[in-house]
Amino acid sequence: MNTPQNLQTATPIVAIVDDDEAVRDGLALLLRTVGLPTRCYADAATFLADADDSALGCALVDVRMPGMSGLDLLDRMSERTHLPVIVLTGHGNVDSCRRAFKSGALDFLRKPVDDDELIGVVQEAIRRHEQSRDCDDAMHERAARIATLSAREREVLDGIVRGLSNKEIARDLGGLSPRTVETYRANVFDKLQASSVVELVRDYAILLGVIGGGSGALDVGRWLAA
Repeated sequence: MNTPQNLQTATPIVAIVDDDEAVRDGLALLLRTVGLPTRCYADAATFLADADDSALGCALVDVRMPGMSGLDLLDRMSERTHLPVIVLTGHGNVDSCRRAFKSGALDFLRKPVDDDELIGVVQEAIRRHEQSRDCDDAMHERAARIATLSAREREVLDGIVRGLSNKEIARDLGGLSPRTVETYRANVFDKLQASSVVELVRDYAILLGVIGGGSGALDVGRWLAA
């Protein structure tokens, strides 16, 4: 059963990509029994045009299809979306399984698949995708907060996450008074909505480059552009 693309639903949609209409209908019927809406595609290219749709929760993809194969579709999707993909095939082998996982497949199931196993894998895929999306939203919000800091406040923030005292930050910034640094520090905590240094570092470490050695400015720009 297809779900129109313009239908808004709180329940994530499962995309079914398979050139066999009977398989598509059977999978859609099964998933409907547990309340999961579906959207069916007869070929990989048609689905790829919809792959960025935020309404999607995961995709079930056949390996052997006319034109673009399921494995080629996985390669294309890895460049543009983090949508979880479950590969289904009746002709699987070690090489195709290895390639599927290398291209980011969440799972690799052989047809005919056990109904309970399929439902469990799909529900887990949707759960992971929702968690990832929630994390992305939170990071975007934090990046937006960092972007509200002035250049001087960013310098003070860098000193805070390095563990420097107000006196040390003042000295590093060319002789500012500790009291002035304290004012900037208060502004930083207010704008970032952090109540302690521990909370600040915990919530902003990745964006600030504390973890992974990245550049805070570049990371913030990436999240704001997402």
